[in-house]
Amino acid sequence: MKTILNTENAPKAIGPYSQGIDIGNLMFLSGQIPICPAEGKIVATDIEGQTKQSLENIRAILESCGCTMDNVIKTTVYLKDIGDFVKMNDIYKGFFKEGSYPARSAIQVAALPQNALVEIEVIAFKELNTKL
Repeated sequence: MKTILNTENAPKAIGPYSQGIDIGNLMFLSGQIPICPAEGKIVATDIEGQTKQSLENIRAILESCGCTMDNVIKTTVYLKDIGDFVKMNDIYKGFFKEGSYPARSAIQVAALPQNALVEIEVIAFKELNTKL
C-alpha cells in the first residue's frame, strides 16, 4: 500500500508532489532544498548551512514515519556548483554513521528551485513487521 509522507517539521511541497512516498519497505523522499520550515524560505546563504538544512528536512520526514538516517540506502545530491563538493561532503558525512554511508551520486546542475545551492533526495529502507 502506498502512503503519502507529510510532516509539518519539514517544508511543504512547493509544487504538485509529496514530501515522500512510503511503499512497503521502501521510502522515496522528494528532493529537499534548504527551506527552513519555521521561516518558509531559504535562510542559509552558504553551502554548509544549506546542506545541513536539506539534511535536517530529510531527517524530519524520515522521523515522521519512525525511521532515522540509518535507514537511508541511496542519496542523490544536486549541486549548483560542483566546486562546493568538499564543503557539502564535510557536513553530509556528519549525518551518517562512519563506515555505514549510503550509496550516493553527486551532480552539478544548471539551477535549483529558489536559487538553492543544493538539493538532496533519498531512498530509504523500512523494516517490515514480519511477525505472524
